[in-house]
Amino acid sequence: MTSPLFTPFALKSLNLPNRIVMAPMTRSKSPGGVPGQDVADYYARRAAADVGLIVTEGTTVRRGGASNDPNVPNFYKADALAGWKNVVEAVHANHGHIAPQIWHQGMMRKPGSGPEPDAPTDGPSGVTHTGKQVMPEPTTAEVDDMVMAYADAAGEAKKLGFDCVEIHGAHGYLIDEFFWDVMNKRTDRYGGSLPERATFAGDIIREVRKKVGPDMPIILRYSQWKQQEYTARLATTPQALEDFLKVFVDAGVDILHVSQRRYWEAEFPEIDGEDGLNGAGWAKKLTGLPTITVGSVGLSGDFIGAFQGQGSGQRSLDDLEARLARGEFDLVAVGRAILQDPDWATKVKEGRTSELRDYDAAALMTLY
Repeated sequence: MTSPLFTPFALKSLNLPNRIVMAPMTRSKSPGGVPGQDVADYYARRAAADVGLIVTEGTTVRRGGASNDPNVPNFYKADALAGWKNVVEAVHANHGHIAPQIWHQGMMRKPGSGPEPDAPTDGPSGVTHTGKQVMPEPTTAEVDDMVMAYADAAGEAKKLGFDCVEIHGAHGYLIDEFFWDVMNKRTDRYGGSLPERATFAGDIIREVRKKVGPDMPIILRYSQWKQQEYTARLATTPQALEDFLKVFVDAGVDILHVSQRRYWEAEFPEIDGEDGLNGAGWAKKLTGLPTITVGSVGLSGDFIGAFQGQGSGQRSLDDLEARLARGEFDLVAVGRAILQDPDWATKVKEGRTSELRDYDAAALMTLY
């Protein structure tokens, strides 16, 4: 196998056999927030099929308003943590590596929903993505507790034997809401310019580091786009992006997971053309850190279209492999393709690309 996808990757205590990452994908298959044996089997099957690193579905922190769905797993209650311990052991038994994605939905969570419907919904300023004030702005002490909720979850991940941790700072959820000037109107240290609005995430990274120690890698996932507004952009120039990312570098993050809807789209085409560096490429260029690219890998259309009923055929991996080979990014996260076909990585490794299937969102509902 000569593909760069199947070359090793090592960072601190993490030693992966290849560059393929299973992207985090919400599934709502953990009744009461507890991942059962079926969840362990789901991840173990992919670990056994050449996935280098598994990043779990989003798993929520110990804030009552962190989740809108009682079937989304949590990462703080004793029964859920026992379930995650079983997941880790099953993945390791199949020679895999795994990270929890630590998550808080922020104001994407509708008040009155989730496992604790009476809990308030957290956000940076109590302002919606339309700019409407719907609740009081959290106090600085409340924001500090949100920070520690992420750190406490990371500490549990360390105790349970996870290989690294990922902080979910993308897609319009809580951390990303702090990044976004439309929703973050704070005048304290958590508000202001884009680098100042990144302080919340920087504090989380620092507190997570205290909990996990110096050798456990910390991944931060971020995105320009939001579920609330696909065309939103936090940083419109490379300099603005560099200033933003410097907050996380200074805080001690190890890997940047840059979420795009389509990995092949240039981040700043006005700078280096339509075939220029993607988001992960620019993040690596500006920080020197390892990066993960993600966005419709192996598919011809993004997941938004897929769940609107649009089909998604296969896209050649040649361009992806060429970008990886020249060092544009270091790791490749694959979502829907691996969700639909647990053996996707093995088929690619063995050159069995004729066996790969087009993505079918409707058919996926009948698969495990």
